[in-house]
Formats: sequence, C-alpha cells, structure tokens
Amino acid sequence: MKRIILPLIFLLLIGNIVNAQKVVSRNWTSFTQQIEISSDSEKKFKLIGSLKVEPADDKAWAGLWVRVDTKNDEPGFFDNMGDRPVKSSTWQEYTIEGTINKNSKSLNFGGLCLYNGKFYFDNLKLFIEGEDGKFQEMPILNGDFEKSVKNNEADSWYESIRSKNTVRVKEYTLSGTKDAATGKRALLITGSGIKVPDYEFGKIGKDNADNPQIDNMISMLEDLKGRLERIVKNLPQEHVDHLHDEKANRFGALVMHLAAAEVYYQKYTFGESKFDKEDPELWKVGLDLGDKAREQFKGKPISYYLDLFDKVRAETIKELRKRDDKWFKEVNAGNSMANQYAWFHVMEHQSSHLGQILFLRKRLPPVKKEVKIKEQVKN
Repeated sequence: MKRIILPLIFLLLIGNIVNAQKVVSRNWTSFTQQIEISSDSEKKFKLIGSLKVEPADDKAWAGLWVRVDTKNDEPGFFDNMGDRPVKSSTWQEYTIEGTINKNSKSLNFGGLCLYNGKFYFDNLKLFIEGEDGKFQEMPILNGDFEKSVKNNEADSWYESIRSKNTVRVKEYTLSGTKDAATGKRALLITGSGIKVPDYEFGKIGKDNADNPQIDNMISMLEDLKGRLERIVKNLPQEHVDHLHDEKANRFGALVMHLAAAEVYYQKYTFGESKFDKEDPELWKVGLDLGDKAREQFKGKPISYYLDLFDKVRAETIKELRKRDDKWFKEVNAGNSMANQYAWFHVMEHQSSHLGQILFLRKRLPPVKKEVKIKEQVKN
C-alpha cells in the first residue's frame, strides 16, 4: 500500500531561531518553516496564504514561496511567485501548487518580500494529497501569526531560505499587527532604506527609451555594479582588510579601482569630473593600485568604498542622461575612441575585476573567533 510520511521537524526550527544570527544587508528577506517528507508516489500539495502590500517604491512586492529539496540534491520544485508578484494593498488569498515524489526529502515554505514598503502575511496553510486523492491539511506552527513577534523573530518561523542559514536582514523589521486577514494578528515586515536600482533585473535598457544605446549601457553598468555589491557588502572588517598575498589587492582597493577608472572615463568623455577636482590624489592611488593602495585602503568598512562608488556612478548616470545616442557614437576631438566604446571598456573592465573579486572571495580564510579565557578565582 502506498503511503506518505510527514514528520514535522519543529524542534530543529526552534533551535535555529535561538542561535546567534548572521546580520546581512540586502534588498529582500524571507521567513521559512521546513518539514521532512517522504512518499513512494507522486503527491500534490498546495500552500495557501493571505497577503497584502503597501509599497514604498515601484519595485516592491511580496509572495509565498515553496522549495522541495531532494535526496540526491537535484533541483526540485520551486516557486516564489516571481512571475505573479503581490502588489495589492487589500488582503487577498494566494496559492502555490506543486508536487512531491519518492525523491523528495524536505518541503520548505513561507513568505518573502523585496524592496521598500510594508508587507503583510496571515493565515498560511499547507495541504498535501492523501491516499484517497483528497487534500489533507498539515499542521503549521503559528501559521496564523497570533503569537507575538519579539526581537524581529516570528514564533516558530526562521528568517532565511534554509534551516541552517538563519540570517537577520538589517533593512527589514518583523513585527505583529492587528491589521489581520483573519483572527486578531498578522505578520508585518517593513523594508526601508533599500536602494532601488536604475535598471530592471534580467532586462537590458527600458522600453521606448529616448536614447536606447545610452540606456542599454546604463543598465549593463548598473547590473555589474549590483553584482559587485552583493558579493562584498556583507564582508566583516577582517575580510575587508585581508590580503591574499603580498602582490594582491584588498577588496576596498579593488572597489576604489573600479570607481577611479570611472572617474577617469568621466574626464575622457564628459571633459571633466568633479571627483578628480576634489581629491585627485585619492583617485590616482585608486587607479594605480600597488603598494600605495595596499597601505592607504585598509581599516575602513566596505561601506566606505561602496558609498564612494555610488556617488561616482550617480554622476556617470546623470551626465550620460544629458546626452543622446548621436553623441554616444562620436569620437571627440583629440581622442582615439568613440564615447560608446569608452563606456563599453568601463563595463568590461568592471566585469574583469568582478572575476578577480570572486576569486579572492572564495579563498578567504575563516573569520577568527575571539576566545575569552575565564579567570580562576583564588580562594
């Protein structure tokens, strides 16, 4: 006889919540529960929940999500509603439907939200097909969020997408709210202070742009810069200052190098750069790298370098948008390359160093843990 076994692993979940959490910075967060699951035949399931969103920017959205992990680590079912994002400001019920089979190991489910705004979740329910072909409701701890939220922790849920990687995303706060779809309380996640990119992920340029070549270049530059930020922005100071070998460069120096190259090409194509006028020596060291950069670019958090790069990029975008595609094709007097080719070079230069940064990121040593020695009390 076919059967489905569904042991719930709630003790593991609670243990993850009380453990120390890694604090990260990013433009999204999620909350999760997990059940171990096994079936000797294919079974349907569905996750149902009520959501609403009060967006603070045009990219904000929320959704339910489900991922099936498999016994041999092959890709299983996954859906995060990315193709049908929730942006409605009124409570509505949403559903994800999928299947599990004999290769399934665990079912991970919950909610997620992106960018700035207020994101409401309530009344999550999980149903799995039984032997009679009818859906049976599986117990979810605190699926109605009636229990209070304390210290950014919703009882029985963990902030993550995997049980062993619980995180605290500093751009988001988790709290309880009386604005509920059903019952007395719901979960409210508030996102703020998140930079909204000047491009759409997975797409080059914008529809009906006045100057599509310039717009395409801006979106490609911003996509690469976004990847760089995701790789380095959560590095601890010990890793920011790490030197792979005596000829290598620290992460801060490499970010400065990319920003300095952009300052150089601002001068080359726009005729001047305000940054070079303000502190020419800073940008010269960043452009040249070497021993001076290894000595100067250390002791500061990675946010210091990323903030400088943000200011340089904002100036680049502002100046590019003042110009048109005709200018982009031009070779300015006294120069040897077209403006478009110059900014293509900035893009491929950034891509090249992104590979170098990834190489160094993967070879970082473990963070040294501070060991506290307890003093013996003398009688």
